This record gives sequence, C-alpha cells and structure tokens, in this order.
Amino acid sequence: MPTRVCCCCSALRPRYKRLVDNIFPEDPKDGLVKADMEKLTFYAVSAPEKLDRIGSYLAERLSRDVVRHRSGYVLIAMEALDQLLMACHSQSIKPFVESFLHMVAKLLESGEPKLQVLGTNSFVKFANIEEDTPSYHRRYDFFVSRFSAMCHSCHSDPEIRTDRIGPPSSPSATDKEENPAMLAENCFRELLGRATFGNMNNAVRPVFAHLDHHKLWDPNEFAVHCFKIIMYSIQAQYSHHVIQEILGHLDACKKDSPRVRAGIIQVLLEAVAIAAKGSIGPTVLEVFNTLLKHLRLSVEFEANDLQGGSVGSVTLNASSKDNDEKIVQNAIIQTIGFFGSNLPDYQRSEIMMFIMGKVPVFGTSTHTLDISQLGDLGTRRIQIMLLRSLLMVTSGYKAKTIVTALPGSFLDPLLSPSLMEDYELRQLVLEVMHNLMDRHDNRAKLRGIRIIPDVADLKIKREKICRQDTSFMKKNGQQLYRHIYLGCKEEDNVQKNYELLYTSLALITIELANEEVVIDLIRLAIALQDSAIINEDNLPMFHRCGILALVAAYLNFVSQMIAVPAFCQHVSKVIEIRTMEAPYFLPEHIFRDKCLLPKSLEKHDKNLYFLTNKIAESLGGSGYSVERLSVPYVPQVTDEDRLSRRKSIVDTVSIQVDILPNTIPSDDVVSNTEEITFETLKKAIDTNGMEEQEKEKRRLVIEKFQKAPFEEIAAQCESKANLLHDRLAQILELTIRPPPSPSGTLTITSGHAQYQSVPVYEMKFPDLCVY
Repeated sequence: MPTRVCCCCSALRPRYKRLVDNIFPEDPKDGLVKADMEKLTFYAVSAPEKLDRIGSYLAERLSRDVVRHRSGYVLIAMEALDQLLMACHSQSIKPFVESFLHMVAKLLESGEPKLQVLGTNSFVKFANIEEDTPSYHRRYDFFVSRFSAMCHSCHSDPEIRTDRIGPPSSPSATDKEENPAMLAENCFRELLGRATFGNMNNAVRPVFAHLDHHKLWDPNEFAVHCFKIIMYSIQAQYSHHVIQEILGHLDACKKDSPRVRAGIIQVLLEAVAIAAKGSIGPTVLEVFNTLLKHLRLSVEFEANDLQGGSVGSVTLNASSKDNDEKIVQNAIIQTIGFFGSNLPDYQRSEIMMFIMGKVPVFGTSTHTLDISQLGDLGTRRIQIMLLRSLLMVTSGYKAKTIVTALPGSFLDPLLSPSLMEDYELRQLVLEVMHNLMDRHDNRAKLRGIRIIPDVADLKIKREKICRQDTSFMKKNGQQLYRHIYLGCKEEDNVQKNYELLYTSLALITIELANEEVVIDLIRLAIALQDSAIINEDNLPMFHRCGILALVAAYLNFVSQMIAVPAFCQHVSKVIEIRTMEAPYFLPEHIFRDKCLLPKSLEKHDKNLYFLTNKIAESLGGSGYSVERLSVPYVPQVTDEDRLSRRKSIVDTVSIQVDILPNTIPSDDVVSNTEEITFETLKKAIDTNGMEEQEKEKRRLVIEKFQKAPFEEIAAQCESKANLLHDRLAQILELTIRPPPSPSGTLTITSGHAQYQSVPVYEMKFPDLCVY
C-alpha cells in the first residue's frame, strides 16, 4: 500500500521535474546519467517554454546540495546546466540564463575553491556563446567583483591561492599557454577588443584603481605594459578616449608624489606614441594644455620646496623632492616633444603657437600661464621648461617658406629681450630658431665654431631664395640682426652661446641671404668686431676675444659661400696673421682650456682686424652694391627694451639729461670745474679742428640717410623720440607735484584708503604765495 501511494505521488509530479530527478544517480560517484540527460535535453529543445522551470528547479536542487556540501551532486547539476546551455538556442533561453547565472553565483559565494573554479569554468563557457540580441537588463557587477576578489586570494595553501581562473588547458597546450599571466593577458585583450565607446570606462577605470591601490606607478613597468595592451587591443577610433582618461587621472593625482605623477606621464607617453599613428581626435590641445598645466605645478612645487628647505634634514628632503620634480618635468617635456613631432605640420604649427603663448615674458601680459606663485626663480624655470618643450616640438619641422615657420606672432615673443636675461634661455631660443630655419639639414655640418679651410667640403645644400623669404628678411631682418648683435655682447655667455650665434649667422646666409642680406650680415660682423675693440660694455677679455673669434669664423664662412676671390684673400690673410701673432682671436684657441689672454687690445696692429674699406673694395669689384658698408650698423630699439630688466641697448644710445634742482643742498653738488691749462686754451682758440669735425658729422648723417635701410633709420629715430619722451616724463614727475592740501592726502594702506591731514602751519608755500 505505501509503495502504491509513492508511485501515485511520483506520477503527479510535473514531467520536467521527473526528467531532472532522473539525471541524478543514487551514488554521485557514478556521474551524470547520460541516457536520462539525453531525454531531458530533447524535452528542453522540444518545449523551450519549459526551460525557465527546468532552470529554476535545477537551481533549487544545486543550492540545497551546496548548503549540504554534496559536492558530487553539485558537479552533476553544473554539467547538466552546461549541456542544456550549449544545446538550446532560442529566445526562451534568456530566462534560463538567469537561473544559470544564479547557480554560478552560488558556487562563487561558497568557500570551497573547487566549487569556485567549477563556477568560473561554467561562466567562461557561457561567455563564449554568441547571442542573437543583447540583454541590457542583465548585470554582471557581482561576477566582476567576485572574480577580482578571487584574483587577490589570501588562502593559506599556495597551490589553491595560485589556482588559475579560466578554462583548463588541453593536453597539447604549450608552456606559453599554460602561463597564467599569458592567459590573463589574452583574456584582457579579448575583453578590450569587444569594448565599445559607451562601456570603455568600465574596462579602463578599474585598471587605474588597481594601479593606485597596489602602488604600481613607481616603478611603472607593469602600468606601461597594461596600457600598451589597452591601446593595441581597443578599436583605433577609441584611442583618444583612453588618453582623456589618463589625463583625467593625472589631474586627480596632481598632489601625489612626484614619482607617481612621473609614472602616469610615462604611461601617457606610451599611449600617445601608439595613438599618434592613428586617430587622436579632438584631444590634441587638451593633451598639451594638461601637460603644460602640470609642468607649471611641478615648477611651483619645486620652487616651494627650495624656499621651504632651510637647514638640516629639511634641506635634504627639499633636495630629494627637487630631483624628483625634475624627473616629472623631463617626462612632461619628452611627452610633449614626442606627441608634437608626430603631428602633421598644420597641427604642429598650432601647437608651437600654443606653447609660445604660455611662455612668460616680463613686462607683458600676452602669456596665458599663471605665474603668480612662481617668483623670479620659478618664472625663469618655467621659461626654460617651455622653451625645451618648444624645442622638441619644432625638431624635424620643415616649412616650405620661412614665413610659415616664423610668423610675426611667433617670432616677436621668441626674440623678446626678456628671454635674453639668461644664457640658457638664449641658447634655447637660438636652437628653436635653428630648427625652424634649417630646412635642408645643414646644421650638423656647421656644428661647433671653427675656421673651415674649405667650405665646399661640407657639401652645403641650398636653394634659390624665394620671393616670400626675401620679403621676410625685408620685414624681420633687422630683428634677427639685433638679437644676434645683443646676444654676442652678454656677459654671461659661454662657449655654447658663441657656437649657436655662429650657426645662426651661417644658417641665415644659407637659407635667406641674397646680395642685400649678405651686405647686412657683413655690416653686422664688422659692428661686432668694433664693439669688441672699443668695449663700451666693459666686457671681460675672454668675451671680447670670443666675439672676435666668432667674427673671424663667420667671415671665413661667408667669403667662401659667395666665392669672391679678393674677399676670401683678405679674410685668409687676417686669419694667417692672427695664427702667428694673436691666436686668441681664433675660435680654435680662445675656446680651448688655459688659453692665454691679452691684457689689452689697444696695441694690436690693424692687420689683425678685418677692414671695411678692403672688404668694400673686394666686393665692389665683383658687382656688389657696397655703399651701405660704410654706414655703421646700429641695432634697432624696441618698446620692450624700456620695460625689460636686462641691460638694454637703450643704455648705450641714451640721451643724457642733467638735472640740478634747487632743492639739493649745496654740499651735495659736485663741482664740475676743469683745470685750465695752456693746452685747453689752445684747443679753445683752435676752432678750425672743431669745424672740420662738425662737417664730418654732418657728412656721415647725410650719407646715412641716403644709403641706410629705411627700417634702420626709422627704428633709430623712433628710439630717440621714445627716449626723449621718457626723459621728459621723468623730469615732469620730479618737478610737477600737486600742492599739499589741509584736508589731507589719499594713501592706500593694506588695501584701505586713508587720509593723512597736514596742518596749515607745516605746509610750505612758494615765496610768491606768502603775503
């Protein structure tokens, strides 16, 4: 009777439950009952609407077996689920998948490593199934977090801790495929390959979290490797999105240690190196803007550390931070340079303008970089860093015309007098100019400053000067000459400065010189020679000899370039005499260690110098227009000279105005009386000599206005007018002041306006106003 009742109850159970029950043997060691599994599979395929119930019932049995630690039945249930999942492909499989994922989650939540690996393997099989339509309602957040936790397992057994999460390898798998790291990398590449623009963040941001949490930015070999995988695995059109994420993370870490920031910047460099070959989208200016912002922050941190480090251990810590910040700055400059050098020409010219617009120039507000917290030292440091960045961006840039490479909006701030205050800044400015001028790769042949025996051996490449380049020199030639002239006369020049100045003259001769420009360059060289001999700037003897050596090297070069025999002969003769009598006037000797210097230049023979009349005679015989050679070169004066803190050319052409106001006590007045002798009386009576001198001055002025370039005349007249106005303004400021008022004068103290009253009896009135 009880047997018949059980059979009756069993017959009343739904068929899908009976089919599911039949696949489980009495002893789990016997494994899945294959015959009954085939029946269940056929039933599921024939009646796909029952799949949801089959999955729910299997999940119910598996959950019960997991709780009771019946691992054998759990294995059988998962095997059945896998077979059903692989066999059934229809729209009704989606509810079944929910039950399947629920069972996988139960296995991953269990504490047994074997069950966790079992659930992982089932999930991998499910992930390889191609679905007809995506399921937007399905979420995998739990699985991502669970798999991540399993990657960071802290199990006491090392074999269990290192158990691989992934499908078991086939017997024929190679050692490379058996490597867990290679398997993880392959999975990572496959995951990224399927990422779209909408879910790219879900793949990239966890990488940042992992690198931050485990402090993998310093050293950053693993971080670089990860982002190389990312950049090579994603679709090319999404590269700019990854770069934006790296920039955003760099902003988020702006207060981290310098080495962490340097590690992130190095990762950015590697990502940019890959993205530059494809699409980088609208992130070009964003990359440069972010990098320049962090460059300013690094210099600011460095300046603060230098000011804060005073004594003891603080000094050591500040020095260490200073070195670390230099690592950050070098990484930024390398990234800027590499990124800029891989851009097309039209974008590179925009970046050049963008960087130049960031360079702080004293006395102007054209730059867009905040330097309020930097101070003088920090400002100089940021100027050097930005010019170094600009130098890397301009490297290899080849413009068809010089106007394209050096437009006025770029040339004016580049040649600013403010950037001449330091020898390193001047070197960087000249090197940037060389990058943009040298369109035929001749600079390497001109490296160093020396007397070249035969310039033809250099095989200089050059083309005929085009109309645009000629127009550029007419407009900007005086500006270039002025920069070279003043650069030669700076007291902090080192050998590299003279080498770069020589290269500048040579490149202008090769790339931009027609007959008129050649004459101007020779005038400039002679003016430099005269300034070294007269020495109005009180330069040390080494600098005076350095200028004379530079002039010798350049005139030797230009004479052979224009190939005028008489000119070459004169230059060779002077160099030969110098070799015998004054070797310190030649670059090979003056820039050598322990070179003996002369005590003065006044006693030297004129045969040691290049003579204007002989140069004019030699060039005139070859058809050159040499009238302008007799007009001494005078550099033009700009408005910025009066604002700059450096010693300006204004000081050498200034108008002297002596003011002796009545308010100065008589004791402070210096007597200007001169001792009267027979010679002074004789000179006073002899007016013929004075008249001759006046006539000679008038003749030179007339000749200058007839033969000198209009730009030079206009610049000199404008400078004199500006100087006169400045002196008058100073005089008026000293002499014309508002009268005192009993009501008081307005003063600003700590940002607040205050009136300071003056009693009437203390006021001083002019004599004419007192009754």
